[in-house]
Amino acid sequence: MGADRSYAYGAAAGLLGDLLLGDPRRGHPVAAFGRAAAAVDRALWHDHRGWGAVHTVVCAGGAVALGTLAARAVRPCPAASVALTAAATWAVVGGTSLAREARAVGAALERGDVEAARARLPHLCGRDPQALDADGIARAVVESVAENTSDAVVGALVWGAVAGVPGLLGFRAVNTLDAMVGHKSRRYRRYGWASARLDDLAGWPGARLTAVLATAAGPDPRGALRAWRADAGKHPSPNAGPVEASFAGALGVRLGGTLSYGGRVEHRPVLGGATGRAVRAPDIDRAVRLSRRVGLLALGTTLGARLVVKGLVKELKGRGK
Repeated sequence: MGADRSYAYGAAAGLLGDLLLGDPRRGHPVAAFGRAAAAVDRALWHDHRGWGAVHTVVCAGGAVALGTLAARAVRPCPAASVALTAAATWAVVGGTSLAREARAVGAALERGDVEAARARLPHLCGRDPQALDADGIARAVVESVAENTSDAVVGALVWGAVAGVPGLLGFRAVNTLDAMVGHKSRRYRRYGWASARLDDLAGWPGARLTAVLATAAGPDPRGALRAWRADAGKHPSPNAGPVEASFAGALGVRLGGTLSYGGRVEHRPVLGGATGRAVRAPDIDRAVRLSRRVGLLALGTTLGARLVVKGLVKELKGRGK
């Protein structure tokens, strides 16, 4: 069994494992990485970009090194290679937990229990829930589903297809570091700069693939493409912009607008505003179903691209002999 086939079987098994099992309640590998990264943060923190870069290299580089060593160790055994890839894919992909949390908030809103929805929202995003009404909560959930489809599913599959297990672990490490130190708080404005910029680079291909697949798989491809082209560049994030705009257009809703994080108010441009309506509670389930379709299409797309590129490389090598 070749390396490409081992990766394909393992990635498919890992994504299936996420669909069936979701994340464990305790002992998640990403949580373990987070604790280790927090310990490095406590040891290295200085209000300086250079120290922040060291933190990023130590943590993300350590994850890539661990993945490389593990992949080399199991390379002689195809079954072990498949198992390792499956375990790594399951560990870094979070589509089922994303769907579960989003639907829990949606169910509370459908019951008219806004307080329960507010209590559940922090499981998904860092918004100030007390500042949101029912429609504001629904909008925050749809935005989180859109962005995390890229961050928690598609981006990982892209880097897995590029670099195997080291790519899977490295992408999740970079994305986790950005969530931990990449925000613009007083403590991390300089120290987290390297993690935030690296996350922008690592997330770039996955975000564009997510936008393409959301456009193709959504109920309104023309609306998704129109919103992507018109509104994506208005978003302050180079990667969240295409993803949220394409989801907004595909679902026919408006995203963006006034947000509140940790007491800090942001006024963001509206995405999908040309034809979209306000987000309502039933749109949460529609967003989750679109996210599911995008994740499955991303698996097929990335595996297919990996095989095509490998074939082209072999052909070029053959011509060079």
